[in-house]
Amino acid sequence: MITRKTIDEVDRIRIAGKIVGHTLECLRRAICPGISTIELDALAERLIRDAGAEPSFKGYDGYLNSICTSVNDQLAHGIPGSYVLQDGDIISIDIGAKYEDFHADSAWTFPVGMPSDAARKLLETTEESLNLGIAEAKPGSRLSNISHAIQRCAKSKGFSVVRELTGHGVGRELHEDPDIPNYGRPGRGPVLEPGMVLAIEPLINEGSRKIWMVEDDDWTLMTQDGKNCAHFEHTIVITENGNEILTKQ
Repeated sequence: MITRKTIDEVDRIRIAGKIVGHTLECLRRAICPGISTIELDALAERLIRDAGAEPSFKGYDGYLNSICTSVNDQLAHGIPGSYVLQDGDIISIDIGAKYEDFHADSAWTFPVGMPSDAARKLLETTEESLNLGIAEAKPGSRLSNISHAIQRCAKSKGFSVVRELTGHGVGRELHEDPDIPNYGRPGRGPVLEPGMVLAIEPLINEGSRKIWMVEDDDWTLMTQDGKNCAHFEHTIVITENGNEILTKQ
């Protein structure tokens, strides 16, 4: 069941979203060759808690860290640790914050130093697909219009769309109805209405769309062909006239 949030509930999600956006911007500034992913995790947790919120991911289904750090061919759910970022890497940071019982969720893929032209094209395309998906998120639109816009953008640039992971609703729970695939035909699914809060998150691969899970940690998802991937996400609310992005950096 898709819930429509009250004005008060959206206000709390908006505050959580501002905390997430600010934290991502601080992490962007900190990312450089030589910093470890666990250092980024510690910085994120401190910033979130100092702002009066809690990390949404810490303790979620047993996850021990405050953010996910996925590097290069790691698609999502990468666990922060001793890995030190190298020049030319790309790193996806997935982050959530809970403020007064309401969550906001966002992800961004950042270049480290001077990545390849191919990596830059991947990042630019995935961000563009996010923006095109968000543009379809408006009252009266069908949910799958978001999905179709993301897939069309990615495929037009020669990239593939991951099907196992989706965007989702967000609110009192980190993951709520509806699931929002990043592929599909337009004109299908629920009609979007004001008050719906959605986390739209394209996950795009440079090569094959096939992925696998690292058995050692039961969290990290990687591309099967070892090629790079990218992950971008914003939490938005459907408004009377369109939508509002709640996790802007």
